[in-house]
Amino acid sequence: MAEKNGGVDVEVETKVIHRGDDTLFAVVNRLFGSILFPDPNNSAAPLFHRIKTSIAQNGPLFPEASRNTGRSVLAWTRQGSPLRALLVISVGTITLLALTGLLVFMLFFLAATFNAIVISLLLSLAAAGGFLALFFTCVAAIYIGALSVAIFVISTTTISAIVAVLITTGTILFLQ
Repeated sequence: MAEKNGGVDVEVETKVIHRGDDTLFAVVNRLFGSILFPDPNNSAAPLFHRIKTSIAQNGPLFPEASRNTGRSVLAWTRQGSPLRALLVISVGTITLLALTGLLVFMLFFLAATFNAIVISLLLSLAAAGGFLALFFTCVAAIYIGALSVAIFVISTTTISAIVAVLITTGTILFLQ
């Protein structure tokens, strides 16, 4: 498939490797593996092209891989004791609540950032004109950079907490 990208033809190979028993882990592993560790034949390909090709190849596999992973977790849960079912329910609930909290926080964070930028720009335009508006725009850009660092730190902390809780829950339930 050839696409027109700013006057340059970009050739994207869209062969889909379909395996009926792919899990979510295998598809994600292939997705990132083909981006970070390209084939020796295509190692000179630009990063954007590798990302586009990898998503085109592995993106359609996500729905089936999710269903396969869900089926295997369900079968694994039914094979075990009630403690195993408690493990699956608690891990799923903890993950869902943590990711929902992260999403709500990000929405409020985005609204506050947008509000601060718009208000600073409008105040600077009303107060002193164009040059001060450029100054406050630069200050707003620095503010966005600081907020981006904060978003990264908070997201990393949240995901680390999710992983720690999942490991702790699994360890406690498997040792009983």
